Amino acid sequence: MKAIVDCNSFYASCEQVFRPDWKGKPIVVLSNNDGCIIARNDEAKRLGIVMGGPFFKAKDEIKAKNITVCSSNYALYGDLSRRVMETLLYFNPEIEVYSVDEAFLDLQSIPTNCLKNYATTVKDTVFQWTGIPVSIGIAATKTLAKVANRICKKQKAKHNGVFILSDVDEINEALDNTAIEDIWGVGRNNSKKLRFWGIDTALKLSKKDTAWAKKHLGGVVGVRLINELNGIPCIELGEGLEIKKMIASTRSFGKPVTTLSDLKEAIATYTARAAEKLRLQESAAGAIQVFFRSDKFDYAIPYHKNTQFSILSSATANTNELILEAQKLTEKGFQSGVAYKKAGVCLFMLVPENAIQKNLFDTVEANPQVVKLNKTMDMLNRKLGRDTVKFASVGLTQDWKTRCEERSPEYTTKWKDLPRIGKRAK
Repeated sequence: MKAIVDCNSFYASCEQVFRPDWKGKPIVVLSNNDGCIIARNDEAKRLGIVMGGPFFKAKDEIKAKNITVCSSNYALYGDLSRRVMETLLYFNPEIEVYSVDEAFLDLQSIPTNCLKNYATTVKDTVFQWTGIPVSIGIAATKTLAKVANRICKKQKAKHNGVFILSDVDEINEALDNTAIEDIWGVGRNNSKKLRFWGIDTALKLSKKDTAWAKKHLGGVVGVRLINELNGIPCIELGEGLEIKKMIASTRSFGKPVTTLSDLKEAIATYTARAAEKLRLQESAAGAIQVFFRSDKFDYAIPYHKNTQFSILSSATANTNELILEAQKLTEKGFQSGVAYKKAGVCLFMLVPENAIQKNLFDTVEANPQVVKLNKTMDMLNRKLGRDTVKFASVGLTQDWKTRCEERSPEYTTKWKDLPRIGKRAK
């Protein structure tokens, strides 16, 4: 049996951990620059707040319904995610971290009659140790476990956070009540095709044979999906987590950027973020691209966009080296008199860090101290908070930074944001 552990309304739950006075109250979380609603808890959903909608359109409704608004706080979310995953690892070494708020567990060593108690213990311990509520779906395959988890989250009171899908009749009922677009891995385009063929539920799809799947549903991928729906495990833990072939870091500015110095600061910051992601998957980049553009929705001024690309002399994961190249590209593409609204950095031609083709004249990456420096910076920033240690080129004030007027403190990653209880002794 396999389980999927999914954090309930994760971003909103993270905000509530250090604000117990928000318990039971509606909460929405906004995207970068406070642009769109990207997360809601159950209370906000019941009040009709739309996911993905622009914040400015819903602002009056949110205020009228007394809904708490939070700017996204990814440092807090990332650290609490790490704590949840470490708690799961304490119970089970066979774990696949699927996303920031989801993880699969292999339960083949747990007796069937013990699954309910085991999963309940995991759920309760995660909440006790981290403050994050989770729902756990259990079934014979990863795809069915996702179906079970979806039912568990929709019927929280009935299942109390744990739902095991094992009985044949129960599985068929669950699949019959699962729309085709809600099946893990189907996707929007496939769901449209399937509905065109009259297949609108997971149960109808499960009745198709492998020959049909090979012809109409992506060959082997479709066969695996149908087998999974029929309880035949085809997707093992760890599968589907592909190493990224491109890494990007992009943001909209909190206010327009008009100077080269501010634009270089922003590009350096985004390059440092991308380089950290690069090292996290133990890769190196052979090419880098930067772009910056004005506000395409401001029709009062001409729209301007510039993209610069460079192939590096040899692949690297060294932040300093990548920043230097990115800033050269920024200087090359910057145009005076333009108010830039958004910029970003993309890393391409990724290779494993242990398979870098060295350049004869390259001495920076060959220095083991440089590699050690980067990894030490990564460790300190993960432990003490983002940008605890950073390159001077990213700037100090960063007046251009993304707007986040309602961001909560970074309770778990910054000393100055540690919650205080009671009065400080004199």
